[in-house]
Amino acid sequence: MSSNDTTRPNERVVRLLIVDDHTLFRRGLMALLGHDPRFEIVGEAADATEAQRHASQHQPDLILLDNHMPGVHGVDALAGLREVAPQAKVLMLTVSEDARHLAAALRGGASGYLLKTVDSDVLAAVILRTMAGESIISPEMTTKLVQAFQAEHLAQAPTPPAADPPPDPLSSLSPRETEILRYIAQGASNKEIARALDIAETTVKIHVQHILRKLGLSSRVQAAVYATTHSL
Repeated sequence: MSSNDTTRPNERVVRLLIVDDHTLFRRGLMALLGHDPRFEIVGEAADATEAQRHASQHQPDLILLDNHMPGVHGVDALAGLREVAPQAKVLMLTVSEDARHLAAALRGGASGYLLKTVDSDVLAAVILRTMAGESIISPEMTTKLVQAFQAEHLAQAPTPPAADPPPDPLSSLSPRETEILRYIAQGASNKEIARALDIAETTVKIHVQHILRKLGLSSRVQAAVYATTHSL
């Protein structure tokens, strides 16, 4: 299974494993992405056991993983896939809008979570952004993710004694950093932020690093959740 042989100079082909129990959808993805010279389909699977075998054999760069599959759900298969192919990034592609599945996927190490309603052009772009190190979730799921983490926090956290509130970490951000954080919460990429603010993309990257450091966060997804929960 392979894609077209022509790619742009110095562009690395992304090797994909597609995991979905619906044959028509799976083959449709293979046809769609297989004709894109930026991608190579190295395997397909209909369930978690088959996915783990192919991941171990082919060592893909990225695994497109459905959640609702017979036997073991995708979120429960994450640990096994990461064990046999630790370098592979996992991008959930599912119909499930259950915030619990989304939260479980991110905790399990998934790099992103997309709904199957995503446009084909957007899917290709998200795969490349994921390979570049970004963590992306469907905009429709952002609010649900925040609500899931808030509910879990309220259920687990003991009632603290009355005390003076700690300083707000957001107050440590510069106006420009605050502005960029708002764009991150909207799901904008560094390139999109740079274009909107008319600044260099490298400048955006530096601001993002400062934002994560000042807020004590480790990823853009955490930053987006933080911004949303603080009504930024």
